[in-house]
Order: sequence, then structure tokens, then C-alpha cells
Amino acid sequence: MRITGLFNPSHSIDTLGATGLAGVYYNLNEAGLVEAAVARGEAKLGNGGAVLVETGKHTGRSPKDKFTVREPSVEPHIWWENNASMTPEAFEQLRVDMLAHMSGREYFVQDLYAGADPDHRLNVRLVNELAWHGLFIRHMLRRPERSELPSFVPEFTIINCPTFKADPAKHGCRSETVIAVSFERKLILIGDSSYAGENKKSVFSVLNYLLPEKGVMPMHCSANHATGDTSEAAVFFGLSGTGKTTLSADPERTLVGDDEHGWTDKGIFNFEGGCYAKTINLSAEAEPEIFATTSKFATVIENMVYDEDTRELDFSDDSLTANMRCAYPLHYISNASETGLAGAPKNVIMLTCDAFGVLPPIARLTPAQAMYHFLSGFTSKVAGTEKGVTEPQPTFSTCFGAPFMPRRPEVYGELLRDKIAETGARCWLVNTGWTGGAYGTGSRMPIRVTRALLTAALNGSLNDVEFRTDPNFGFEVPIAVEGVSGPVLNPRQTWEDGASYDAQAAKLVGMFEENFAQYFDHVAEDVRDAALKQAA
Repeated sequence: MRITGLFNPSHSIDTLGATGLAGVYYNLNEAGLVEAAVARGEAKLGNGGAVLVETGKHTGRSPKDKFTVREPSVEPHIWWENNASMTPEAFEQLRVDMLAHMSGREYFVQDLYAGADPDHRLNVRLVNELAWHGLFIRHMLRRPERSELPSFVPEFTIINCPTFKADPAKHGCRSETVIAVSFERKLILIGDSSYAGENKKSVFSVLNYLLPEKGVMPMHCSANHATGDTSEAAVFFGLSGTGKTTLSADPERTLVGDDEHGWTDKGIFNFEGGCYAKTINLSAEAEPEIFATTSKFATVIENMVYDEDTRELDFSDDSLTANMRCAYPLHYISNASETGLAGAPKNVIMLTCDAFGVLPPIARLTPAQAMYHFLSGFTSKVAGTEKGVTEPQPTFSTCFGAPFMPRRPEVYGELLRDKIAETGARCWLVNTGWTGGAYGTGSRMPIRVTRALLTAALNGSLNDVEFRTDPNFGFEVPIAVEGVSGPVLNPRQTWEDGASYDAQAAKLVGMFEENFAQYFDHVAEDVRDAALKQAA
């Protein structure tokens, strides 16, 4: 067996029970991983040294194939309605069979930190069958100094074998694809998926289970702070497609991170060391820094169509998937934080893409309303995105990240409420979706409007304007804001037919109420009051 790279000899891959491997490559740097991915035929070299890859049949996560092992220590704490279970016996059989499958193959090991705060970070080992997966996760997590590697002790391990196919009858899963998490064994097994995002989100799920016990709020959000002032921080919650990456990458502010953070008594910290940005219709004009990363060395370009001769990327061709992405280290963004740390957020922004054209571009929330909208986690799918979708469909993903939440949503909601109460953070709901009508009739909210309103919220000037109470949701909406002209602040006025708006608004309110019924008996009285007062 060929072994290369720096690692702790007391914690080699052999301790996992993996035997007969053809080679193990520990902690290769970016150059070594790029070289290996190209040499092994996993990737092609793109312009500037980017790495061009395709993920095959899986171009996104497989949430229905994710399982949590039902073990005694976690049994009372897991939100089982949201997390499919696997028996310890089935997991053990899966582990044995996966390790047997690994024999004779080469693997790429990365020892990394999940978390910029040394007090709360998790030492994670990722064992990948694909060299480019090693490169991806090396970008996404935080890299120890090479001097730290000989003493690095992994606390949690992920083994990812895309060529392994699970057997539902033997392994207690749903299909040949499997993502199985054992909190007692501190082990995650991933099979039959080449989508690298499974690595990243598996780490996030683990942190979402571990951190609440330490009083740390794990968040599916981006974050930034005022340049030169880490105390002026803001977090941006949001599901995919709502603008987390785009809106946090503000050239006038310092980027802390684009996707996953923790909120401690000291402030916030980035879980990651890189960004994973969507590239569909990405342009140099609208998002110059993110666009520039697509031709930088070792950036992973995932599922993008390109010219075989020139290697020019086609940012509009979604024939492989609309979920095409690029993964790059955080330092590729010029105004990114070097530490990944900031103070407690002064502003909490919840992003939604409302394809119904009902919600205003920005609204001010009370703490109780913030918890209501946090637990609701609303955005919407639009017509044409999926077969059979002929009109906007609501998506309610609690805490803006239900697939990654092992615990009941109220655990995260109460943590957020407590953090807001302790710090006095201002809370805002921002709609990046449709105005002037629903999808198909109206138009997408202009990004200049969103940026102008966010700037006013973050610098405090928005608090000085006059507000009205929204008749549908009960939150406060600014009447006029400098730099934002026209009726856009009042959605009803942007519709040609006010009665049609009222009917659409009533429909959306009803959807919110139906969804929130599952949490009603589990939340504090002020949050129940916020729900009851909505459209009362």
C-alpha cells in the first residue's frame, strides 16, 4: 500500500478497519489534489487552473437517503419526524460492507477543522474515493497548519465511496444511495453519490446536533461585518436561491462566510473556510468577485457546460443541472475575513424568495415574529422548475435548513430567541422574490432595491423612517426609503388588480398558518400570539 502525506501515525486510516487499500494520500495540498484528479480522469483542467467536474446522476443532495442511527444516547434528542432512522445493526453491516468494498482502491484523506472558533471547532477527518472531493472539502472546511497535522486527532470521520452501492434489504436504507450518521460511533458513511455537497452538509448536520448542548446557535446563514469593525455584524438566513451568497458578498463590508455559522456568547464564527456558490447566470457585472473565482487555480467547477477546445464556461446552459456551482477558498474573495470571527450580530436578516408576489421587499420583525418566520422558513418553488408545477408552490423548511436539523426546530428557535434578547439584535424579513404580481406576471425584485434596503437596515437609517403595519402578516413595513422609488415598498400597489393581490395574500397567509400548526403547541406564548395576530 502506498502512503504519502503528513498525518498522526497513532490515528491512521487503519484504525477505521480499512485494510488492503491500494494507496492512501494524507492531506495533499491543492496542487497535489488537482494533479491527482486530472491524472485519474476525474476532472479536466479549466482556464486559470480551475477543476471541471461532473457528478453524474446526483446533481444535488439526496435528503430522502439520509439516515440517523437510532442509538440510546441520541434517541430522546433527535427529531425523528424529520430524520429517517437506521438500526445500529444495519449501520454496522453497512460499515463492514463499505470497508470491504474499499479494499484495493486508493483514498484521499483530509484532516480539517469545522469551525473558526478554537473553543467550538470540531476536528473532522474526510476519507474520499475521489481526489476532487478531497479538494472540494479542503476548500470548504478550515485547514490546519502543516505543523499541526502530526498531532491531529479526528473527532468525527466521514467515509465517502461513490462507487459503493447500498443494499436496502441488508442496510436498512431506501435505495443504493445512502448517507448514514452514527453519533455514538462518530462516523458518517456515504455511498453511491458523487455530489460533493453531501460531505459539506454532513459536517453541518453534526455541528447542528453537537453545538446546542454547548449553548451555541448553529445557523444556515451567511454573515458579514462593517469593514474595520467586527462589532457591526449581520447574519443572513435563507434557503437555496434566496441570495445568501450574493447579498453577503457586499464590497462595502467584510465577508465572514456564505453559508454556515455559529453564534456564541462571544459572537459569531464561520464553520467553513470557503464558499460554494451557484453559477447559473453568474455575471462579471453583477457579481465580479464570485465570477472571478471561476478561473482561479483549484476552484472546483461542478456540472457546468464548457467549450471542449477553449474551456470557456457557459453560465446560461443548465442542461446538466440548474444547480451548477463553484467551490473556492474564502481568501479568493478580496474582502473576506481572515479570522472567520465577528461580534454578535446587530442585524438578523431572513431571506425569502416569494414567488407569490405578496411579501414586501423588507419588513421589520419583533423577536416573536422573528421566531415565527424562523420556524416557518418560507420560500417558494416556481412554475416550470419541476414536472407538474404549474403555479408557485410554497416551501417551508424550518430554521431555513430542515434537512440538516437533527433536533426539534424549537431547540434552534429558542436559542435564536435567547440570542436576540441578549444582544438586542434588529430583525428583518427580506423578500428577494417577485414584485408586481406572482411568478409569470410580475418581475423579480431588482437587486439594487434589495441592496439599498439592506444598506439602510445595516447602517441604522432604516429605523428612523415611518413604518406601517402590514394587514396580512402584522409586521412593520417602511413607507418610504431614500434611494427606493415607486410603489415597490407596498406590494399591493404594484399589482394591477388590488383584489387579486388580496386573494393571493389570503392564500399565502393560510399556507403559513397551516404549516405553523405543527409548532404551535411547542412555542412560547408570545410566538403563539404573533401567529394568531397574523391577518386577524
